[in-house]
Amino acid sequence: MNWSKQHWSKRIAAAARTAPADLVITNGKIVDVFNLDIIEGDVAIVDGMIAGIGGSYEGARVIDAEGRYIAPSFIDTHVHIESAMVTPAEFARVVLPHGVTSVIADPHEIANVAGTDGIQYMLDASENLPLDVYVMLPSCVPCTPFEHAGAKLDAASLDAFYDHPRVLGLAEVMDYPSVRRGDDDMLDKLMSSHRHGGMIDGHGAGLDEEAINVYRAVGIRNDHECVTAEEAKARLRRGMYVMIREGSVAKDVEALIPAVTASNARRCVFCTDDKHLDELLEEGSVDHNARLAIRCGLDPLQAIQMASLNAAECYGLQTKGAIAPGYEADFLLLDDLERLTIAQVYKAGRLVGENGQYIGPQPQTAKIPAGLLKSVHLPEITERDLQIRLQEERRCHIIGINPNSLITTRLVEEVDAEDGCFRPSVAKDQLKIAVLERHHRTGCIGLGIVKGFGIECGAIASTVAHDSHNLVVAGSNDRDMLTAIQALRDLEGGLVVASDGVVLAAIELPLAGLMSTADYAKVLRHMEELHHALARIGASSEFNPFVTLSFLCLPVIPELKLTDMGLFDFAAFQHIPVTEGESRTADYVPC
Repeated sequence: MNWSKQHWSKRIAAAARTAPADLVITNGKIVDVFNLDIIEGDVAIVDGMIAGIGGSYEGARVIDAEGRYIAPSFIDTHVHIESAMVTPAEFARVVLPHGVTSVIADPHEIANVAGTDGIQYMLDASENLPLDVYVMLPSCVPCTPFEHAGAKLDAASLDAFYDHPRVLGLAEVMDYPSVRRGDDDMLDKLMSSHRHGGMIDGHGAGLDEEAINVYRAVGIRNDHECVTAEEAKARLRRGMYVMIREGSVAKDVEALIPAVTASNARRCVFCTDDKHLDELLEEGSVDHNARLAIRCGLDPLQAIQMASLNAAECYGLQTKGAIAPGYEADFLLLDDLERLTIAQVYKAGRLVGENGQYIGPQPQTAKIPAGLLKSVHLPEITERDLQIRLQEERRCHIIGINPNSLITTRLVEEVDAEDGCFRPSVAKDQLKIAVLERHHRTGCIGLGIVKGFGIECGAIASTVAHDSHNLVVAGSNDRDMLTAIQALRDLEGGLVVASDGVVLAAIELPLAGLMSTADYAKVLRHMEELHHALARIGASSEFNPFVTLSFLCLPVIPELKLTDMGLFDFAAFQHIPVTEGESRTADYVPC
């Protein structure tokens, strides 16, 4: 921040108690995240910055904390705003009441659809919000060469963005093979971030310790893909920050908290990664992570430290994360430490959230470029295009869903057939799944079989399909799959439930096929209708079917996934046939 001499003089005078502060918080218990202690005293604030703590201060305004805890507000260290399906302005209104005043966002969802135009929109749309949105530039668009995305971003495409004051570095590097091989484009991106003084995020899903060594050797400094305590410890030993994630699918807090000790906690932070709007509203953001961690036995002060100071230090945000002089006045008033009950949320000394409601100024809404509103481009699709031909072999590779996990299981099962083609079986819980390229009208359709949705009839479809965001559909029959596909074409993107040839419920997501242009309350109402429709077709209630569906397309997560180019085997890092007996070659691409 470029403060004038007048600002500095004013802050010095307030700190020295020779002039009143703008605002003083009295009668509170200050959470000291440096010593993990509680102290009593005032908090003096000038121009949105903390000038002093302890003792008594005079202020133009005084707020009585009434014995509540004064804690630093929270930072989500890795989030895709697009996953909430609302614009950054609406996202701010949702997370601020949960104590989150800063986020580190990776806009790779919209970048995979719209390239640099998508990144620029997210920067513009997050300007002048009551939420601080920092951006990490997408490193892998597309995330692998085994699918078609809407754009391809090389190092030169990203370079100019580093001049933006809220751009902090390079986002999650997912393409480990490219790093391991030292591919030119990947090395250019890594070197560019280093050259601009940026940080580099990791994505170490399924990687062993040797692979983590490779990541650290090129300066990748964190990972949000740990799913076991041992994986977390392996990364901590190598100097990484471990981001403990609790999103809509990946729920890792319970498994990872045993790895956190008094000795290593300063290298642990929280993130949500991908979380749907309804769960953000109901559970919260990283405040929910912290509560879960406390329930798992973590000391509340340490949980607060991880959600604030540790997160700030991870990204070099030197004036965030603590209640101390020289830090921004982003803080919470808590009724209870164990439950992290948030009474009020302050951003730069201004009240923006109270008792779970946003009460700050109406965030500004950025103009949406016309090109981002027309992103679903499909040729005509028929039932013939959805057939999985089996020949004589009826033992097939099947994507097995693990509830509330991004990792799938590689199954091989006998399937039903009709006229030489796979026939979905509700009794066996074997559904057909298809990924349709929707950016360039290539006509590419990847086909596979999925188990675990529990759907008894109908189909579900979405243009939210990580990370290339093609159109993904799963169903018990071709007719309903086609109904859902046509509905998404007409809506220009969204989520759809169809049965008996009709659409039961839908959410319209015209902004890149990822986000709504409506306010979050309207989106929430449509989400509730969607959940009712899911219940009608018998979908499992153990997990969020749409979030799970969206991640079945992500080839950089084990074990089996589906892209628009076919069934993908993470271990072999190549496409494979659906049927077990077919030849498996490195150049096997159904599309």
